[in-house]
Amino acid sequence: MSLFEKFKKADAQARSDADRTPPGQHLTKGFPVLTYGPVPSIPQQEWTCRLFGLVERETMVTWDELMAMPQTTVTRDIHCVTTWSKLDTTWTGVLVRDFLQAVEDKAGGVAPQATHVMQHCYGGYTTNTPLADLLEEDVLLAHTYDGEPLAQEHGGPVRLVLPKLYFWKSAKWINGLEFLPEDRPGFWERYGYHNYGDPWREERFG
Repeated sequence: MSLFEKFKKADAQARSDADRTPPGQHLTKGFPVLTYGPVPSIPQQEWTCRLFGLVERETMVTWDELMAMPQTTVTRDIHCVTTWSKLDTTWTGVLVRDFLQAVEDKAGGVAPQATHVMQHCYGGYTTNTPLADLLEEDVLLAHTYDGEPLAQEHGGPVRLVLPKLYFWKSAKWINGLEFLPEDRPGFWERYGYHNYGDPWREERFG
């Protein structure tokens, strides 16, 4: 490949990356760690996820039950409200819609009045999301990042991954999904963060 061809290829890649980067964001090759409070330590076999609120029966899902569900791998770009973006991140876990289908016998299904979900986490963190967004085809309860078990500082053993919103909406150390009949602000939303958090609209603060 000639020097000119290499330059053209690099320029095309740079323009492609720029098209995938929301306004006000910059690309990083690392994976910054941003956490409010101490990092919880949860052994995999002790992890559980509680489903409650507008479900027929409150239900607790264990690590072994999660791992027995259909597993999916997705590669997506992610965007942090602190202005970094990371392209082509690869996650493996259980799609939220598959998760709800798999526990339907235990939980009895989600009530039709449910419109939103509060994500609850070890350590007390919460964040709110529309139920419809959680049911999209790339939203996971992820336990693996880039082929390796999800590191504790990045939310292991299990975190939610909702790529289309700022990453504070992808709760680390998730241990509960509360189904609600209306929207309700979570932790950072009560402190002024935007209620929805679309990076392409720069919805950082409310």
